[in-house]
Amino acid sequence: MPQSFLDAVAETLTQIEADGLTKVERPITSPQGAWIHADGRKLLNLCANNYLGLADDPRLIDAAKSALDSHGHGMASVRFICGTQDLHRQLETRLAGFLGTDDSILFAACFDANAAVFEPLLGPEDAIVSDSLNHASIIDGIRLCKAKRYRYANADMHDLHAQLQAARDAGARHVMIATDGVFSMDGYLAPLDRITALAAAFDAITMVDDCHATGFMGPQGRGTPAHFGVKVDILTGTLGKALGGAIGGYIAGPQPVIDLLRQRARPYLFSNALPPAVVASALAVLDIVEDGDDLRAQLFENARYWRAGLTGLGFDLLPGEHPIIPVMLGEAHAAQAMARGLYDEGVYVSGFFYPVVPHGRARIRTQMNAALTREDLDRGLAAFAKVGRALGIVA
Repeated sequence: MPQSFLDAVAETLTQIEADGLTKVERPITSPQGAWIHADGRKLLNLCANNYLGLADDPRLIDAAKSALDSHGHGMASVRFICGTQDLHRQLETRLAGFLGTDDSILFAACFDANAAVFEPLLGPEDAIVSDSLNHASIIDGIRLCKAKRYRYANADMHDLHAQLQAARDAGARHVMIATDGVFSMDGYLAPLDRITALAAAFDAITMVDDCHATGFMGPQGRGTPAHFGVKVDILTGTLGKALGGAIGGYIAGPQPVIDLLRQRARPYLFSNALPPAVVASALAVLDIVEDGDDLRAQLFENARYWRAGLTGLGFDLLPGEHPIIPVMLGEAHAAQAMARGLYDEGVYVSGFFYPVVPHGRARIRTQMNAALTREDLDRGLAAFAKVGRALGIVA
């Protein structure tokens, strides 16, 4: 490899470090949970997507172990060649029933699902109207598609109306509105009641990435459409957050859509099938989630208590009702310093900064889960108070 190339890479890394944008990975030596072990220490965990606290649930672990015995370790194949087991189809049917769609199709991750959903369904004569704060995976998926692209300001229904009108005026054959159900950096909910109303008015398709909602938003945790009492056309989501925290994504929707994706979705056609242990634990978690009103109640009670506590301490929070509760700090160096200080106090959080969020909008994204106790939250608030005061963030 040319030394000039390596020198250019090293220069980029040096600049990332100087800007305070280096991301640090700390190896965890315990299962994911409300408390974790890292660097030989026990740490209060306030930054995982483990919303229902199920990542270390014995019922999921037992289901995974049983599948290892009955179905093996991995498929060593893509689905259409030699990689589809009965478990895969059971989970796809179960997910579709849970989400109220005809069928679903599994992927290695929701990033792959979002990379797969647009290109087989839409062509140059079509249009996609995308929310400006959509997840990177939606943005990348749209880039892979030849449809015309329109963007509207986050959750701005006047702008969405204008972009839909522009797409129709340009003669688009099919128009798809693409949005996150929950915008993961902010915890904001997409106003799906108004989005679906506009979709009906413009005869548009609705596509929602519901990764940060499935399992705990809406009745029985069926997601943001259920929360708003509406139906959407296509849902993407993950098994890697509230639904057990392992890995895997899916697309759920009408039967013809799923059938075409099985034939044409490149991340599906060219990626190994999900391991049987992951699929079996996902089947088990759906049973828990459907009967998990107690977990959802505890999650949202924790979110209310944590939000009130941080507000009382004087931290700048983004408003919302979601268990994602961002603590706004402005600059990357401040977010890094806050995260380091909290780590020293036994609280595990991560700073979020450019390019994950815009310049000047750095934050600590705290996340609640149902496994946290009131004692845990009080300990976390005490640490935030101590470090925030030491850094001059709060008085």
